Amino acid sequence: MTKYIGTVNGKRSHAKTDPSHQIVYQIRIEGHLDDQWADWFSGLSVTLEENGITLLTGPVADQAALFGLLKKVRDLGMPLVSVNRVEPYLEHSRESGKSIIQKGEMK
Repeated sequence: MTKYIGTVNGKRSHAKTDPSHQIVYQIRIEGHLDDQWADWFSGLSVTLEENGITLLTGPVADQAALFGLLKKVRDLGMPLVSVNRVEPYLEHSRESGKSIIQKGEMK
């Protein structure tokens, strides 16, 4: 599968999509979901926060899957509070002993 990752000199560049690499998202919705809805969001953890917000967290395969999740939230009729991409974290390279910054992080 080919994925567009941006433009170079007005032309779209392509990269092979790694199906094992999924981006983690956090979706916050107003109100608490009942336990019965947890299965509807399979693959995501459902956390009921004290402030009345439900936090859905988990890996999402691609943009189409993300929009599918947002459609489910819309169908529930619960207000969407936020959608956040969880950035990769700072890792320690075992080989070099140096800290490395994952894609999307600032040095």
